[in-house]
Amino acid sequence: MSWHPHLWHPTTQVATSPAPLQIKRAQGCLLELHDGRQLIDAISSWWVTLHGHAEPAIAAAIGRQALQLEQVIFANFSHAPAEQLATRLAALSGLERLFFSDNGSTAVEVALKIAWQWWRNQGSNRQQIIAFEGAYHGDTFGAMAVGDRSIFTAPYEELLFDVARISWPHTHWGDDSVDVREAQALLELEQALATPTAAVIMEPLIQGASGMHMVRPSFLRAVQERVRSCSALLIADEVMTGFGRTGSLFASQRAGLQPDLMALSKGLTGGFLPMGATLAREQLYQGFISQEPTHTFFHGHSFTANPLGCAAALASLDLLQHNPERYQQFDARHIPLLEELALHPLVKHVRCQGTVAAFELDAGSSSYLNPIGKELQRHCLQQGVYIRPLGNVVYMLPPLCMSEAQLHQCYAAISSGLAALRP
Repeated sequence: MSWHPHLWHPTTQVATSPAPLQIKRAQGCLLELHDGRQLIDAISSWWVTLHGHAEPAIAAAIGRQALQLEQVIFANFSHAPAEQLATRLAALSGLERLFFSDNGSTAVEVALKIAWQWWRNQGSNRQQIIAFEGAYHGDTFGAMAVGDRSIFTAPYEELLFDVARISWPHTHWGDDSVDVREAQALLELEQALATPTAAVIMEPLIQGASGMHMVRPSFLRAVQERVRSCSALLIADEVMTGFGRTGSLFASQRAGLQPDLMALSKGLTGGFLPMGATLAREQLYQGFISQEPTHTFFHGHSFTANPLGCAAALASLDLLQHNPERYQQFDARHIPLLEELALHPLVKHVRCQGTVAAFELDAGSSSYLNPIGKELQRHCLQQGVYIRPLGNVVYMLPPLCMSEAQLHQCYAAISSGLAALRP
């Protein structure tokens, strides 16, 4: 295949990358290439394809909705799919209000803007925002600002606002230093919170793009306790972790958290359509109700509350609620296969949470630019499995429909690839 003369692909250096593979169709966990070859999608196509490709119930729901109402401006109108989705997500999350947007980055931007303006609407001038080292919250400017500084943000550094940054004491199997690192991170947080703080933002349980870095639920509860004691707002970025990915419907629930704001996207529509949502406590919503026009939340998107996306999300929630064992028990499927991989001399820092399994290749640099991940990716493609390592971090994040045979094939491909790598 060759590069298309008019397309610009994301996060891809054309000068050093192979041309993209041409996909003809997809079904369940399988991607079919133009030449008829099939690949198992082991990462849910950038973590969005929750139930599998072309899931019939979601496709049918979108089709029915398309014949009735495909789009309408949401500033002056409302509609049943949006209202039903807001009602269900409020009940499931404990957060009473939902603001629609169009992707994960903007869901985070909305959460940051709500938190910032809410304090100003109260007459407070709290200016500090606290984030965690290693975080990734999206590629728009506000989301980049609260994310970790990296090669992704370097060209825009002077345009990003400052945040206070706290260590993220991520852990793995056999980690005997995590208690000390958690205590240090909590001390850093206490010191930062001495400055009046508008909000603290985090990815609960798993930092995704930085390398599937996992922390213990008890640490997150300790973070929440300290944030609450200083009256700051807690933002949970569940763009990746939401909708069963960590073994519960939301990672916040598994960790025992009740955030003030929650950003959702990716699995929200089962991967069928782009949509974002920011959930908020009723108290925050009430802070924007005023006869003073400047208290209005002046934010919106052309496709806010798109009825097709809402229909897809409602169908996806139906599938999750009718088959909770598919996500609640996925880690039990990963663990015995991960234990076998952990014996390989190149494998270190093994971890697992819900549907997410990860480890690091003991191969020099932990940089995103470490080429060893791409080398393993090429080998797995030859074995009929698609993975996309993050530098030297190898992970699997499968669709919930993945069969035992497909899961074993994924691990076998990775194992075979490890044997082919040069230490």
